Amino acid sequence: MNDDGRKIAVLGLGPMGRALASAFAGGGHAVTVWNRTPGRVPPAPVPESVSVSAQSSDSASVPVPASESVPAPAISVAESVQSAVHAADVVVACLIDNEVVRRVVDGVDFGGRPLINLTSGDPGQARDMAAWAASRGIGYLPGAILTSTPMIGTPAGTVLLSGDAAIHAVVAPALSALGGRIVYLGSDPARASAFDVALLDLFATATNGLLHSFALAAAEGIAPTEFAAFATGIGALLPDMTTRFAEQLEAGDFPGTRSTIASAASGIRHVTAAARAHGLDTGMLDAVHTVIDRAVAQGYGSDGLGRLATAFRLELKPGRISE
Repeated sequence: MNDDGRKIAVLGLGPMGRALASAFAGGGHAVTVWNRTPGRVPPAPVPESVSVSAQSSDSASVPVPASESVPAPAISVAESVQSAVHAADVVVACLIDNEVVRRVVDGVDFGGRPLINLTSGDPGQARDMAAWAASRGIGYLPGAILTSTPMIGTPAGTVLLSGDAAIHAVVAPALSALGGRIVYLGSDPARASAFDVALLDLFATATNGLLHSFALAAAEGIAPTEFAAFATGIGALLPDMTTRFAEQLEAGDFPGTRSTIASAASGIRHVTAAARAHGLDTGMLDAVHTVIDRAVAQGYGSDGLGRLATAFRLELKPGRISE
């Protein structure tokens, strides 16, 4: 363990939990892990660059060969949540949901140790969890992991944190082992989750839109690889659109100089008709059509597409999206 090493407990040994434990160990921290189902703990919960050994009398030793090029930090497997917490300076939870986190840590004596909760959830749950932790005297900092397991511990690894600034200041050096972008977003405990759900919204709708387009292309006899050659050009438009729409939304001004909502209404009708003719599910397209029609009905047909970000509200109001 290096001079800056801390003792970290990781609660949860799903794929992400294992990646977190490995990254902490690779960063020179002594790691203790715990899983809800002991029998499911794999014999090698970390990559070969890390060795697993016992650190305390109530921990089980799991040997793993160490890489010649990387020092072998220690990871121990605790038999209980309490023993994992007591073996650590900082406790990190990454479980299936926040209700499980509550059940797992309720009644555990943290002894002043902070709980960093990297379990996925929505902003409302984040605020509820922060209040719940405070009611039990647990120092608490929630966060959201934005990258896949292979990126954890690499420069591409991204974790958002929000909540108690004093706790963040204490744990920030240890959490830097998780990636190159560990971003603190302020004191609101729901802030990290808010970013997470908005970004997941983008990922889910974009991915489903892409796959629906493959289905429509296939229905028209277009081979997937043939279609992909042109579809990548659509994806290349998104970075510029993202920046441009953000600026328009901040300013509350949506010039229709490049494209208008009225023209989008015409285009979506053609797409929906083609999909319906092939018996494809048009639920997503119908939802888009509804939003576009709402904006047109409110008199915004000549505005640019950025205006549609405000039209998802059931009561459309002009101006900035934050108003």
